[in-house]
Amino acid sequence: MTSIIYPTTNLKQVEQLNIVKGEGIYVYDDAGNQYLEGLAGLWCASLGYGNEELIDAITTQLKTLSYSHMFGGRTHKIVMQLAEKLSSMIPIENPRIFFANSGSEANDSHIKMLRYYFNVTGEPKKKKIIALENAYHGITVAAAALTGLPANHTHFDLPVEHLGILRADSPHYYRGRKDNESEREFCDRIIQNLENLILREGPETIAAFVAEPIGGAGGVVVAPENYFPEVENLLTKYDIMMWSDEVICGFGRTGKDFGCNTMRFKPQLLTIAKQLSSAYLPISASVIPEYMYEAMVEPSAKVGVFGHGYTYTGHPAACAAALKTLEIYKRDNLFNHASKMGVYLQQRLEEFATHALVGEVRGRGLLGAIELVANKKTGQGFDDASVGAYAKQACQDNGLLIRAVGGNSIAFCPPLIINTEQIDEMIDKFSKALQQTLDYCFAEDLLVN
Repeated sequence: MTSIIYPTTNLKQVEQLNIVKGEGIYVYDDAGNQYLEGLAGLWCASLGYGNEELIDAITTQLKTLSYSHMFGGRTHKIVMQLAEKLSSMIPIENPRIFFANSGSEANDSHIKMLRYYFNVTGEPKKKKIIALENAYHGITVAAAALTGLPANHTHFDLPVEHLGILRADSPHYYRGRKDNESEREFCDRIIQNLENLILREGPETIAAFVAEPIGGAGGVVVAPENYFPEVENLLTKYDIMMWSDEVICGFGRTGKDFGCNTMRFKPQLLTIAKQLSSAYLPISASVIPEYMYEAMVEPSAKVGVFGHGYTYTGHPAACAAALKTLEIYKRDNLFNHASKMGVYLQQRLEEFATHALVGEVRGRGLLGAIELVANKKTGQGFDDASVGAYAKQACQDNGLLIRAVGGNSIAFCPPLIINTEQIDEMIDKFSKALQQTLDYCFAEDLLVN
């Protein structure tokens, strides 16, 4: 065992799989075994592995300008080109873009900029942020406080209350419904709960509401069709900003360019990362509206500096990777391709709806999940996450890399370049693993009649 502290890992089960090579949608371990990357790495390797155009763009940039910081008014050509390209794509009018290195950093930056903005505009009480139960927004201290997953909170003593993080109902109808509640009734109830929360806390104290358009690590949660439009109306009523965390959903993943367009709402704040560079180099961005930026200009001049930034903000090589990624998306019409492949993937996943272990199939575009349950009729879940963990390992044994998320939901998020034959291959491998998981559940008497 090496001296590495491994991220998001059972520290008694490290170094289980050593990946040494990637090509297209496949990766290979040190024993030469091939695996189909069913989760695009960590929801991010949109163009797959070994893309020579991206490698050449990064290499050329490294040879030209390997590094330059952006402190004190310094800039460089490639970061300005990337900002202009993104400005033409992002669904926010006159956006201003702050670059960072990860989704967690970008979400942290949003929290800081919200506080800065409301302090300098005379509303210092307006600091609270509403986030959803079981949401994931990162693992730095502030981003982890936004996150609503127990494993990311346990033992860390995160300053949730101090940061003013409020928690609203997850819009997951299958798990959150009561008795015979219809989807419409469920949505009405949690929207009313949200309004009650706003009124109880005081809308003058709440800066923003943050959500992933489709939840990722919390279980690939797809909200009812009318949920986000109604949330947007509610936030407008109480002058609260809507913040779309597009770290997973951005850049064609959900069937449209951005998840907020798939789920039909218009944000004022937006976070991007992962597929921005197809994960070839770390880069992320916090996007704010022009009016918010303009309000911060004069106060920063009085202080002498806008006192926020990272050593690697706008790293030239990362910007080159992102710019080339966006070029490939457009040139190869990949968002349209991903939309078509997404329709096919959802059709294939739906075939498992009648399986004895499957409680719900859900998703949009090339993002989906199959939730495994102990009782198909009632939807009763398993006591712990061991069945999902078994299914994950069974998939790996069959040459498919995926993740179990939100307990026992198996997530699918293949590279955008996947084709129908490869989707069929992925589904075939999963089908074998699911049957092995069912056999395991029978053997261990885990199913509930």
